[in-house]
Amino acid sequence: MIQTINFAHRGASAYCPENTMASFRKALELGADGIETDVQRTKDGRLVLIHDESLKRTTGDDRLVKDVTYAELAALDAGSWFDTAFADERTPALEELLALVKDKGTIINLELKNGVVFYPGIEEQLIEAVRAFDLSEQVIISSFNHYSLALCKQLAPEIKTGILYMEGLYRPWDYAATLYADALHAYKYAVLPEWVAEAAAHGIAYHPFTVNDEAEMVRLLDYGVSGIITDYPDRLNALLAKRGATAE
Repeated sequence: MIQTINFAHRGASAYCPENTMASFRKALELGADGIETDVQRTKDGRLVLIHDESLKRTTGDDRLVKDVTYAELAALDAGSWFDTAFADERTPALEELLALVKDKGTIINLELKNGVVFYPGIEEQLIEAVRAFDLSEQVIISSFNHYSLALCKQLAPEIKTGILYMEGLYRPWDYAATLYADALHAYKYAVLPEWVAEAAAHGIAYHPFTVNDEAEMVRLLDYGVSGIITDYPDRLNALLAKRGATAE
């Protein structure tokens, strides 16, 4: 029986401020075997893990990620917006997460946030970092920017890619083949059991997002998805453990 990958969305973001080291560490504690996070770049060229192009929501700063240096970003409190107990949390550099999982076997889903701000050359930079940590086998690169995914596959055929999309992509397994992509990171409602089966027959995995309701988790597990992206890795871990025990 193939184990479904339990991807913690921005870490264990239901319990800790998203895309912080606290959130990533908590995800591992709660049973996640995958971590999903977002990659952008600072003004001085550092790859950092943050979802929004603006710093406003998570740090209170009105600037954009692209307009601050790494030192400026690292000085900002990225935890208090969630809870004052996390006031010491900062927006991490990519290398901090790669170092955390280096010897753990954790799958890392790195989403390139380059649909609004394009960050020229970010694909090469990300791949260089992944290879430097010898993590090519543990990484999936995803993006809503499918041109970027195609480029990543050209640059690094050995690193898996996942196509992010929201709604009714027609025969997505055929589309994935045009990008040489390995997975479909579909919004949770854009998944049907027959599509999962057809994609699997073509060697394409489904990793739907963002699935927090247990009934929805069960539905998608019954469909046979290869992974689920969730804010609650503990909920998914409990369901997977229960299904594993039942199967034995």
